[in-house]
Amino acid sequence: MDLQFLGTSSGVPTKARNVSATAVIETSGKGWYLVDCGEGTQHQLLHSPLSLRDLRAIFITHVHGDHCFGLPGLLASAGMSGRQEPLPLVVPHALQAWVRQSLAVSESYLPFELQFADIESFAGMSFDNVQVGALTLSHRVPSWGYVFEESDPQPRLDTDRLRADGIAPGPLWGQLAHGQAVEYQGRVLDPRQYLLATRAVQRIIVCGDNDRPELLGELARDVDVLVHEATFTQPVIERAQGSFGHSTAAAVARFAEMAGVRNLVLTHFSARYQDKGGRGGSIEEVREEARAHYRGHLTLARDLRRYRLGRDGVLVEVD
Repeated sequence: MDLQFLGTSSGVPTKARNVSATAVIETSGKGWYLVDCGEGTQHQLLHSPLSLRDLRAIFITHVHGDHCFGLPGLLASAGMSGRQEPLPLVVPHALQAWVRQSLAVSESYLPFELQFADIESFAGMSFDNVQVGALTLSHRVPSWGYVFEESDPQPRLDTDRLRADGIAPGPLWGQLAHGQAVEYQGRVLDPRQYLLATRAVQRIIVCGDNDRPELLGELARDVDVLVHEATFTQPVIERAQGSFGHSTAAAVARFAEMAGVRNLVLTHFSARYQDKGGRGGSIEEVREEARAHYRGHLTLARDLRRYRLGRDGVLVEVD
């Protein structure tokens, strides 16, 4: 799977960073999922190869505007782009009426169905070989994270088992290899029984705002990629005498090290942290604080950058 960050700033955008939005992209490179949709997300998409026609679902982590204010505009653009497929939206219940009202008062009529699901009662969704679940986090308002699991999209055919079951090479093999159930001698063959994975399931967790990384618990143990906010560094929290419902780079890094997270991606940075430094501070302060507590593969997300989880389990930036 790939990750492309459409916004990595917290609260307000900066000249270099838009507010929260993260694309999780299937290994096939086509179907993708959007986690959060801050204002301006549809504009960020114009600088990416992602198409709103290929968007499989939207998942919102909580009701704060920097995570959802871009929804009405993005949905309207999806309609004008010619999308007709129904679009699942997993959102806090309070946002459903707001989205519908925003579209209604602006007379934005969509040519596709919005399939709302409340995150408060969300039991998971399946999309071909991708499954999505949720976990509860801690913030000033209810907040959630999403767990994406992708099984091998290109398994190989178990020819030994086929021969052992008396199924000779032929067109049936091709159908099974493409995941199609076939009828053979009066019985239906399940393709899952004749396919062998060539890589392990890939698991990525994308979190909303959260001041208690430990809530991820066993779900994060040995996860391939954890995407978590690091809004502040520890000295800022200490001076402010409060976390405002957010995590520090140190807190997230300590948890990731303890849980054995292979790849840690930090995002949702306070606007005070600039790429080239300044009066508020430098983004390198975030990196240094995290690196002091985490020995795995560390990435500080940047807007519009795309990262790929390879078969070797390492997340790398790609063109």
